[in-house]
Amino acid sequence: MNVNQQAHMASPYGQSHPGYQGYPQGGYGGQHMTASYSGQYAPYNGPASGYQQGGLPSGYSPNTSFYSKALTENVISDLSSPSPLHLGSVRPPLTSGAPVLASQDYNQYAQGGVQNGPPTMSSQAPRPPVSQSYVPAHVHPAGPQPAYRQQQSGAPPASVQQMTNQMAGMQMVSSASSLAAPVPPTSSQPPLIPAPPSFSQPPTNVTISQASPQGFYAAALPSQQSFTMSTPPSQPPVCGTAPLPSQPLFSSGPPLPAQSSFSGPPPLSHSSFPVGPPPSSQGQITPTPPPAIQPVFQGGPSPSSQSQFPGPPSQQPTVSPPSSQPQFPGPPTQQLPVPPPTSQPQFPGPLPQQPPAFHPAPAPTSGFPPVGSASPRPPSMQGPPLSHQSLSGPPMSQASQGPLSGLPATSGMPPGPPPIAMQGPPMQPGIQGYQSQQNGAFGQGGALQPGYSSPYPVQQNFGAPPIPPGPAPGPAPAPSLPGPKRLDPDSIPSPIQVIEDDKANKSGEPFSTGVRGQVPPLVTTNFLVRDQGNASPRYIRCTAYNIPCTSDMAKQSQVPLAAVIKPLATLPPDEALSYPVDHGERGPIRCNRCKAYMCPYMQFIEGGRRFQCGFCSCVTEVPPYYFQHLDHTGKRVDCDRPELSLGSYEFLATVEYCKNNKLPQPPAYIFLIDVSYSAMKSGLVSIVCEELKTLLDYLPRETNEGESSIRVGFVTYNKVLHFYNVKSSLAQPQMMVVSDVADMFVPLLDGFLVNVGESRAVINSLLDQIPEMFADTRETETVFGPVIQAGLEALKAADCAGKLFVFHSSLPIAEAPGKLKNREDKKLIGTDKEKSLFQPQVTFYGNLAKECVAQGCCMDLFLFPNQYVDVATLGIVPSFTGGSLYKYTYFQATTDRECFLHDLRRAVQKHMGFDAVMRVRTSTGIRAMDFYGSFYMSNTTDVELAGLDCDKTITVEFRHDDKLSEETGALIQCAVLYTSCSGQRRLRVHNLAVNCCTQLADLYRNCETDTLINFFAKHAYHSVLSNPTKNVRDGLTNQCAQILACYRKNCASPSSAGQLILPECMKLLPVYLNCVLKSDVLHPGADVSLDERAYLRQLVSCMDVAESHVFFYPRLLPLQKLDLESEALPVAVRDSEERLSKGGVYLLENGLQLFLWVGANTQQELLQNIFGISSFGQIDPNMTTLPVLNNPYSKKLRDMIKSIRDQRSRYMKLLVVKQEDKLELIFRHFLVEDKNNSGGASYVDFLCHMHKEIRQLLS
Repeated sequence: MNVNQQAHMASPYGQSHPGYQGYPQGGYGGQHMTASYSGQYAPYNGPASGYQQGGLPSGYSPNTSFYSKALTENVISDLSSPSPLHLGSVRPPLTSGAPVLASQDYNQYAQGGVQNGPPTMSSQAPRPPVSQSYVPAHVHPAGPQPAYRQQQSGAPPASVQQMTNQMAGMQMVSSASSLAAPVPPTSSQPPLIPAPPSFSQPPTNVTISQASPQGFYAAALPSQQSFTMSTPPSQPPVCGTAPLPSQPLFSSGPPLPAQSSFSGPPPLSHSSFPVGPPPSSQGQITPTPPPAIQPVFQGGPSPSSQSQFPGPPSQQPTVSPPSSQPQFPGPPTQQLPVPPPTSQPQFPGPLPQQPPAFHPAPAPTSGFPPVGSASPRPPSMQGPPLSHQSLSGPPMSQASQGPLSGLPATSGMPPGPPPIAMQGPPMQPGIQGYQSQQNGAFGQGGALQPGYSSPYPVQQNFGAPPIPPGPAPGPAPAPSLPGPKRLDPDSIPSPIQVIEDDKANKSGEPFSTGVRGQVPPLVTTNFLVRDQGNASPRYIRCTAYNIPCTSDMAKQSQVPLAAVIKPLATLPPDEALSYPVDHGERGPIRCNRCKAYMCPYMQFIEGGRRFQCGFCSCVTEVPPYYFQHLDHTGKRVDCDRPELSLGSYEFLATVEYCKNNKLPQPPAYIFLIDVSYSAMKSGLVSIVCEELKTLLDYLPRETNEGESSIRVGFVTYNKVLHFYNVKSSLAQPQMMVVSDVADMFVPLLDGFLVNVGESRAVINSLLDQIPEMFADTRETETVFGPVIQAGLEALKAADCAGKLFVFHSSLPIAEAPGKLKNREDKKLIGTDKEKSLFQPQVTFYGNLAKECVAQGCCMDLFLFPNQYVDVATLGIVPSFTGGSLYKYTYFQATTDRECFLHDLRRAVQKHMGFDAVMRVRTSTGIRAMDFYGSFYMSNTTDVELAGLDCDKTITVEFRHDDKLSEETGALIQCAVLYTSCSGQRRLRVHNLAVNCCTQLADLYRNCETDTLINFFAKHAYHSVLSNPTKNVRDGLTNQCAQILACYRKNCASPSSAGQLILPECMKLLPVYLNCVLKSDVLHPGADVSLDERAYLRQLVSCMDVAESHVFFYPRLLPLQKLDLESEALPVAVRDSEERLSKGGVYLLENGLQLFLWVGANTQQELLQNIFGISSFGQIDPNMTTLPVLNNPYSKKLRDMIKSIRDQRSRYMKLLVVKQEDKLELIFRHFLVEDKNNSGGASYVDFLCHMHKEIRQLLS
């Protein structure tokens, strides 16, 4: 992707460049200009470039000396040309890229880094097709070729700058494949594109084996709406200067006629959009010398026989045969178009308008054909859906489109790029379909440039005030729909397309882990895992699966090398772990030197009597009881044992692995309930006591146990603590009060922790009495530190590990250890002292947390604040002990009960490990350096967790301490020692092997963006403890820019400096990183409390990759497209306001909240099916549950919401948001591709800013 800022491209955060005129800049102080013509234009793709300075000799490829650097690219055309082309009479738009197919069964991305093959543990997987060897031939094969006008002999040679200008009028179409029987024109011949209205050919099988950035440039035919041939599977769009192999991809007309002797294979799919009178059977492109003056596009009738293609005749693009296709071992990339310079004139023809931009489809296209003139689509025709048609099937990936134009156009270009598969120069007056843009980042509105009739038309956002159209010269003025100008977001990488493409390509077959360094499917894809020697991605995900061999290379790339580990992750039933391996009293087999546990990476030698460690290469004797003979391949005959064949398994630990060499007791759960005035008044105490009566029957247990071994105890508190004796022999529970909170102790030992089954009657009696005992309390002050001390002392007295469930409602201001004061001061936000607000107020809780970890005392804290409670301090103990923090601000029993109870049930029932220790071992060359999550570390290697549940992750960053080898790769082993819920000591081991590389291209091909963002967020959220948030944001932006600049400099093929090139697997890095930068922790709005920021900071530190993905980029589902017959959810749409339709209903989820947004023009039938009402005004915005109605739509929607909630670790409360209601401000905060109220940049603006940063680094 190419978004490098030219000098004329102001930063989205800076002032406009002087001399920039004529663009309305909504949101940046610019005035809306009156528009002249209406109707719709197809978005303009912009001039294509990629040329280097100096002429290119015949057969030259700019990548011939970059075997390992030049990569397949997704290119944005370079718009750095100062002068336009005279393209003769007005023409219809060209198309670019692949159409969005209704269904796509092939991979639409270059498979960078996805390795397939036999599960060989010792060798690297084969490289993907995009990284084959380079064959620098340039031969024109014999055979028929299309007819061209020969270059005029007397024409002056064209400069590279003129060539760039000429490309501005041409259409670039991705052609990165080797096709049979190509049709290569000579370097001075533009390709011929005749235009019958439509045709049909069977799909073509195309093999991609190239990486050079090449493009095909073709002129448009008059009066003919364009169709586009779809790109081949996994083919990224390319654009550049090298010769183009294979047949021309049709960009502006139907297939070649018989006389053109076109012998190439047919396109994959096509679509015809007839508009206006059909053209003649052939359109010729005649090169002419560049005009002496700057021409403009004139309106007028279309020629019937040919389209004049003026421009420098000496440098027409060439087409080379398949054999000359350069092939490079580099990751695919995406290039985005750069805005043109300010010196390039605008096109003064009539620019039609577009209706309000509310497209429920994931990748909306502009209106082709215009309403009222659209020809019915033949049933047999394949191709991109029209704007008024629904998109069935996953959207096409950006990588499979043609060159994408998407960055803000400066003066000289139409206001924005086209939608998918609909790119090209402006149409004739009266032809609709040009999607106008808006963008507030570049310049202010000003006077029109001389010689131009009006500014460009603009796109109407819903809610924008109408602007009266101005008079306009030209054929026939039509009503215009003005609004702020901006880019077309469809032309920049779309998260939705990437997600849908991954689902289409990788959800069908199981993911086998036997291939070293294989990148797994995205977290948004449902897939089955087969463990064949490496841990499932449900347990471990890495930022990169091919890591640099040297530290210098790692520092150069700036790509963090990290793993997000979820040791006790819940697996689907058909992926469950095998039973623990029991080696008896001798325990697991380990390496003598590094203490790594037996795993598939150990190599048995000397007939099986010894094994060589894969981590440190030390040779260790095999104990006699573990000896087994080797077969003819050198493997043990019992190689199907879990520890020899699987990536994840468990051992039963011996007494040597236990504290004090003593087998542990079963753990205990203690419930500590706040009974102060605020807790009683809110109804919290009654709800907790009522729920515990039934919840205690569902305590965790082993699969073969009849009832749980966990014991329970109860404490209530306000300023003093009340302990309860619930011994089974008692008729009624007994209460003991401890008022000396300064020196906490447990007043009873026998009868405090009991078995639920034995003391059921006494426990129920206690839970009935607690709400009654404190119903009339007037005590408002509470303690907090002594409450934790009480639970800790009880576990110490019972000599067991356990978990505290604390239900707390207010700031602990009563005189006691751990007393706090209100320190909320929003004046510190944005200052150097802001970091103090995330740090604990006192050291008491940190010291107490260390004591809890030593005992194995974990704590879950449920907060119910009505005002500031200092979450940054109270959350220290849950954070250090591996517990969880839950917050229900302004808790109301009627609306928040269900949410709280669901979270409580899950917290009590979920699979837990107690008194855990985790250590991460690596092979020689790298080591674990930094750790992020909820835990405590008393040394540099052991991660200590008083509790570890199935939702917790530990993120580990690795750094080099020596060189690595490509042959052996790198090994990671995560071993977790814990106590099960039955009191059994166990060892869970996860192993992962990744590749090592000496070429940066291999690193960039095998990264995973979702895991990178997870790591970046945790690193940034940890950094706010010691740095101002502005410094943290700047550091993140700079590191991202360095990653992309290093890729551009070392891996991408040579191209114009005015292009931002993104690696294929990192093309979503800017949009996701912008979401992190705009998050409430790093960039809060005025209405975000300090407690909320501290709460979110702690939540994210433990999130797995799936949770962080939906948290930073919420899922937005159009419910009006809900298919009652299908189990699948509707395809999501991008998080932007312009994707919302006034007639639609949308469900947004981010893992913590659910929003149901209802448009003001929603159909009555839809309202009746969802709410049981007949009009928009009858919707109750305070409802938190949908009514149970007797219709299929209501049942399907409620089932869908339930399934979405079941996927998340926390219950998501439903909020109904009516359009233009007060709650809509909150809802818009989660539309992360737009600007937010706190000053966070939009996706488009941030992409431009990132482009500027990269150019500065490269210069």
